[in-house]
Amino acid sequence: MIPEELTIMIDTAKESMADAVSFCKKEFSHIRAGKATPALLDHIKVPYYGAQTPLNQLATVSAPEPRLLVVQPYDKTVIVDIEKAIMASSLGLNPNNDGQLIRIPLPMLSEERRLELVKQAREIAEKARVSIRNSRRDANDEIKKTVQEESLPEDSRFEAEEIVQKETDSHIKMIDSILATKEEEILTV
Repeated sequence: MIPEELTIMIDTAKESMADAVSFCKKEFSHIRAGKATPALLDHIKVPYYGAQTPLNQLATVSAPEPRLLVVQPYDKTVIVDIEKAIMASSLGLNPNNDGQLIRIPLPMLSEERRLELVKQAREIAEKARVSIRNSRRDANDEIKKTVQEESLPEDSRFEAEEIVQKETDSHIKMIDSILATKEEEILTV
């Protein structure tokens, strides 16, 4: 039986690891894999009345076709600023502005660009793995400290560390699975 003090530390580590997985998924949504998704433009900020405002607060973004994004601003006066912000992003997109809507055709990705995106995805996954391992280290340090300070049995320490290790392995497998799916999505022509 694990003492409650250690259970709290295990739960904190689990939350931290789950946050790393969520971060990884969110970052992967910004990588263009060939098909249009509105999440592709989520990170774009547009100057609006002196403030950098997220695009999704200024317009509706939809994907009516697999290779087309449509941005429909709520306020038509900001359409030129939205177009400039999309062009300035590192996505390599060329928006078409017709005064009412912005249509963004997504070009086919070259093999070189696909490999670049896979590399970028692997870097994001590695950051998430490192974050998970850091959570494990922090939890194990806290567990050792608590066991010493409160004179808890060593068996409970080993049991708690084993649970933390199982959670670490589980979350790293999740990251690997998400990465494999994203790589396949990117490399599929």
